Amino acid sequence: MFKTLKDIDVSGKKVIVRVGMDVPVDEDGDITDDTRIIDGLPTIKYLLKKKAKLILLTKIGRPKGKRVERLSVKKTAAKLSKLVGVNVKAFDECVGDKVEAVVNNMKDGEIVFLENVLFYKEEKEKDTKFAKKLASYGEIYVNDAFSSSHRDTSSMTLLPKLLPSCAGILLEKEIDALNNLLENPKKPFIAVLGGAKVSDKIKLIENLLKRVDKILIGGAMAFTFLKAQGISVGESLVENDFIENAKKLLKSGKIVLQVDVVIADKMDAKAKNKTVSIDNIENGWLGLDIGPETVKLFSSELKKANTIVWNGPMGVFEMDNFAKGTIEIAKSIEKSKATTLIGGGDTISAARKAKVEGKFTHTSTGGGAMLEFLEGKKLPAIEALEKSS
Repeated sequence: MFKTLKDIDVSGKKVIVRVGMDVPVDEDGDITDDTRIIDGLPTIKYLLKKKAKLILLTKIGRPKGKRVERLSVKKTAAKLSKLVGVNVKAFDECVGDKVEAVVNNMKDGEIVFLENVLFYKEEKEKDTKFAKKLASYGEIYVNDAFSSSHRDTSSMTLLPKLLPSCAGILLEKEIDALNNLLENPKKPFIAVLGGAKVSDKIKLIENLLKRVDKILIGGAMAFTFLKAQGISVGESLVENDFIENAKKLLKSGKIVLQVDVVIADKMDAKAKNKTVSIDNIENGWLGLDIGPETVKLFSSELKKANTIVWNGPMGVFEMDNFAKGTIEIAKSIEKSKATTLIGGGDTISAARKAKVEGKFTHTSTGGGAMLEFLEGKKLPAIEALEKSS
């Protein structure tokens, strides 16, 4: 097991905190959702209380080793300054003489925010010199970026080898929630899975089937399972290469599929659409949302649950004509008395659209990291922390 902040004396120390403040930004670089900054506050406030010197490091977007101005940390640092009431100094680089000079003269309780680590190709290349330079600025390393913990990069897996290391409060909370979900779920345990592709979630379904009582499957990925049952699905998205996988998974008897569907003649917000039973999808039409009978079926199953995990929308929720099923299921999960865990960018966006965001037992900050954890994979950054301990 890895160490936590409570296991290390951080008082007055220079602490490199790998935060998960990968905020979404618009074309001007303005932050469109500050949730990931807010989620990182407990660790930062704890360290400030201990009079540590904070050196923050994050990635934003996918700049691919080049400087992309709208993906700079400057606006993230400015937002963080307002939230913690401390001036956060933003750098336009991660390493260099200017960084070294400022870091060497930091006072207790100060915060500096190094530039987007993905502006450097050395981050993804796991460059040892780059990692050692970063490590030279600190005395302790804290991983509070669960959302990047499935990445094997300089800041995630090399830094823990170079400094005394521990998990931040957010990371600890994430791992505890996911471990409890897999190891100690209160039964009945129901998973709700949606999204576009079965191929993205085969390993997840296989691992969950060992633990859950039922998996409710909606979204486009359901049509591969329906076709595996011999049902004609029109022009709905199907991954033909995974039909045999779907047949094997269906043998578990735990998978519940939709019984009706909202179909349209094209994927367009203004397309003609109608609701039909699942065996009445016409040629040339495609399924874009679960229908009302499926909402009733899924909701009745969710009422029985004591533990629920949800990942993936039930349809093309971004278009209002095809959002109702996702919204209704989000509300059913929120109303449940069960322990509820949701995660993934689209899932959180769907919860926001349903006006139930933040009303679940736990909302995971990491989509890819959460899925890999629930697949039973060891996350590289968590392994690195454990070895450091």
